[in-house]
Amino acid sequence: MISFTTVIPSSSSTSDLCFTRRNRLNLRYHQGTFRCSASVSASPSSNQIQFDLKTYWKTLIKEINQKLDEAIPVKYPDQIYESMRYSVLDKAAKRAPPIMFIASAELFGVPRRAAFPTACALEMVHAASLIHDDLPCMDDDFTRRGRPTNHAIYGEDMAILAGDALFPLGFQHIVTNTPTDIIPEARILRVISEFARAVGSTGMAAGQFLDLTNADKNLEFVQEKKFGEMAECSAACGGLLAGADDEEVARLRRYGRTVGVLYQMVDDVLKAKEMKGEGKKNKEKMSYVSVHGVEKALEMIEKLRTKAKKELDGFDKYGYEKVAPLYSFVDYAVHRGFVVVDNQDDVSEASL
Repeated sequence: MISFTTVIPSSSSTSDLCFTRRNRLNLRYHQGTFRCSASVSASPSSNQIQFDLKTYWKTLIKEINQKLDEAIPVKYPDQIYESMRYSVLDKAAKRAPPIMFIASAELFGVPRRAAFPTACALEMVHAASLIHDDLPCMDDDFTRRGRPTNHAIYGEDMAILAGDALFPLGFQHIVTNTPTDIIPEARILRVISEFARAVGSTGMAAGQFLDLTNADKNLEFVQEKKFGEMAECSAACGGLLAGADDEEVARLRRYGRTVGVLYQMVDDVLKAKEMKGEGKKNKEKMSYVSVHGVEKALEMIEKLRTKAKKELDGFDKYGYEKVAPLYSFVDYAVHRGFVVVDNQDDVSEASL
């Protein structure tokens, strides 16, 4: 048994999932930390890793933000690039996809210099998907992370073009900037192939279609496609870039998909509690909460958390400290024990 202690400062003393004034879920904390244990074979019971997720996350955000700024300079035609930068460089973005990817790649020893190009590409693709999701013909949202959506500022036509431009820019950025003296070209091709799968007609596009049309009543399938694909791609690409074996990549893929769905389900619970507290009816589209209710959702949240951690069994062979970030992401998805971005007012964001 290996015990991970994730350092998350908190003053909360509630013992059950609850809705707080900052829209976070919290469990009882012990001296400012919470412990998450996972069974790992051949691990001495005395092993305990203390991991500061907040510092890890915030440090990477600064590095990723700088590299994204460098990756998308304003060129002619200016307005397209300004629209692209508006969404990609959003200061309230948590950078969860690239950070999960970096944690996955570092598990196998990939240096950050070799990982940053794919990390930036993940954020470009993530931003592009959100730009398109927010369009009136899709989810019809006019605010994201507390500010106007891309099309609300630049118009629907420019928002579509910005999203269209960001997808291939991400691919190009990987090919152009990944050091081939560290990462063989064959691995780079596998990463690009994974990107294409995740955003394509069998991935996020399928999820958005099913969500729009209610064409498939299989709620689990819809949730995995719409909310699990980005995290699945992020975790899997870390293994692919590192040259992990097929079974390891498959486990990372399942881990990421589960964390993505888990994060969204917690958001749905938070939103339902908020709406109930304000006496409003939730007009959102089909979710696990809307179909099964909050109590069943809370049960499923615990099952998903257990499932995600189970997929990490055995990765301790690469070093307990290297797998600690991946374990900690699971608990953060549930507890939201700290604000990732200082100016982030809405922590119930619909994307990880």
